[in-house]
Amino acid sequence: MLLVMKFGGTSLGDGARIGQAAALAHREIANGHQVVVVASAMSGVTNQLIAAAQLAARGDESLIAETRRRLFAQHIAAAQAVTPSREAQDRLIAQSDRQLTVFENLARSVHILGELTARGLDAVAALGESLCVPLVAQALRERGLAAEAIEATELIVTDDHFGNASPLMPETAAQARARLMPLVQGGTVAVVTGFMGATRGGVTTTLGRGGSDYSATILGAALDADEVWIWTDVNGVMTADPRIVPQARTLPEISYAEAAELSYFGAKVLHPKTLMPIASKNKPVRILNTFEPEHPGTRIVPQAANGGRGAVKGITAIKRLCILSLEGRGMGGVPGVAAKLFAAVARQSVSVMMIAQSSSELDICIVIEDDAAARAIAAIEQEFELERLRGDVDGVRAQRQVTIVAVVGAGLRATPGIAARVFGVLAERGINVISIAQGSSEYNLSLVVQDSDADESLRAIHQAFELEKV
Repeated sequence: MLLVMKFGGTSLGDGARIGQAAALAHREIANGHQVVVVASAMSGVTNQLIAAAQLAARGDESLIAETRRRLFAQHIAAAQAVTPSREAQDRLIAQSDRQLTVFENLARSVHILGELTARGLDAVAALGESLCVPLVAQALRERGLAAEAIEATELIVTDDHFGNASPLMPETAAQARARLMPLVQGGTVAVVTGFMGATRGGVTTTLGRGGSDYSATILGAALDADEVWIWTDVNGVMTADPRIVPQARTLPEISYAEAAELSYFGAKVLHPKTLMPIASKNKPVRILNTFEPEHPGTRIVPQAANGGRGAVKGITAIKRLCILSLEGRGMGGVPGVAAKLFAAVARQSVSVMMIAQSSSELDICIVIEDDAAARAIAAIEQEFELERLRGDVDGVRAQRQVTIVAVVGAGLRATPGIAARVFGVLAERGINVISIAQGSSEYNLSLVVQDSDADESLRAIHQAFELEKV
C-alpha cells in the first residue's frame, strides 16, 4: 500500500519530535507499506519569517538579523538532536545557513523597496519547509532508510494566485509521478516540502496557511496513493472544539462532504481545500495524532455510514463576523440585485460565508469577516448609488460581532425535526437566532448568533444531540 504521510509543525517542533515522526514513517515501512512524507515547517518558523519580512516592508529591518539568528540556533539544535554524526550535522547546518541567507537577502530587498508583494511573501514564507525537510530526511536515514529531501516546486504546478495558489492537476500528476515514483519503487522515502508549489515558469507559490494538508492530498491524488495520513496534534476530527465543549469526542468516521463542511465553518483540523484533490480518487484520508499514535483517529471516506448515531455529526463556529443587509422597497422583483451585490464585494476580494434573502425580495443579507466590513460597505454603497438616489434601496445596514454556528451531518437530509431541536434548545437558553441558512445539499444548517452567545450555543446544541456519546 502506498501512503502519503503528512506531518504538521507541532509534530516537527524540535529534533525529538522530528525523530518521532521519522519513527512513525519507519513503522509503516516495516509493515510493508511504501511511504512518501510531506513535511511542514517546524512550529512557529513560518510566522517568524513573515513577521520579519512585513516589518522590513514598513521600513524596520531590526527583526531580520534577529530572526536569522534565532532560526539558525533552532535548526542547529534540531540537527544535533536528529543525528549524532558530526559530518551529517555539519551538512544539515550548512543547508540551514544557505536557506537563511536566502531569507536575509529577500528581507533586505523588501526593506530597500519598502514593499512586500504577494509573490515576495510567498518566497519568504515557503523557506520554513525548505529548512525542515533535510532534517526529516536525515532522521529517516538514522533509522536505516534511504531518504531524499525534495522541494515541492519540482512537483506541484500551480496558477499564479500568490498566497493561495491552486494546483494544475494534470501537469502536477505528470511531474510528481516522474520525479517520485522511481524513488518509491526503488525503496527511497521522498520527503517533500508542504505548503508550496511553483508556477509553470518556476516561481514559488504557496497554497494558503495550513496548506501542507493540501499538499499531501495533491500528491496523494497525483501518485494514486492508497491513503493519505495527516499527522497532527489532536485525535482526529471532533464533534466540537474541546476548548469550548469539554464533552467533545473524536468522530471515528465521517464523509468527505461532512469533513469539508466542518473545515469550511471553522474546524481547524483540516485546511478547507484538503479534500478537493483526493475526492475524485475515492481514497480515504486519516487524521491521526503524533503524540498519541495508537489512537485510531478519524477516517474520512467518500460516504460514511451513519451507524445509528444520529443525523448530526458535529458542530463548529466562525466568530468575529459581520452581517451586511441591503434593504429597500424597490428591490422586490427587480432582476440582478443579488448579482450586483456579489459583484461589488467580489471586486474587493471579500469572501461571502452565508447568504439569506426574504421571500418578498425586499432585503438580502450576507455574512462576511468583520475586518472586511468597511471596504465591503463602501463598495456596495457605490454600486447601488443610483438606486439609493431613486429611493429603491435604503442602504446597507451592518450588524457586527456575530458568529456563524454550523450544525453538520449527512443525516440532516432525511431526518425531520433537526431545525426544531436546534432552535428549541437555543430558545430555552435565551439565545436569539439572527439569521438562518441551509444549503440544498442539506449537509449543514447554519445560523447566526451574537459573538457573546456563540460558546453557549455550541454547548447547548452538542448536549441536545448527545454528541458526547459518539
